[in-house]
Amino acid sequence: MTYDEFIFSIEHADIVPDKLNVHLQALWYDAKGDWQTAHDLIDHLEDRVSAHVHAYLHRVEGDLWNARYWYNRAKQPEYKGNLKDEWEQLVKGLIAYDS
Repeated sequence: MTYDEFIFSIEHADIVPDKLNVHLQALWYDAKGDWQTAHDLIDHLEDRVSAHVHAYLHRVEGDLWNARYWYNRAKQPEYKGNLKDEWEQLVKGLIAYDS
């Protein structure tokens, strides 16, 4: 899936595309305004990519202490830009990695 196809699915689909990995699913739900489902998909996972998405989701929530904890678990610096830019960077990186 390309980035443009991912965006199209957010704008035009009511259900998450089945070919997305769990990280992209979480970011898809976040973009649809369903933070809880996004968080539930990631919350129990221990890998570094999941931790990075988890950190972003806690930034969305406004829980910066928890976000910092997850950035540390992901071995990523705390993102200082806006949420939209971080979301886009995560999605593009995950799509490129998945290709």
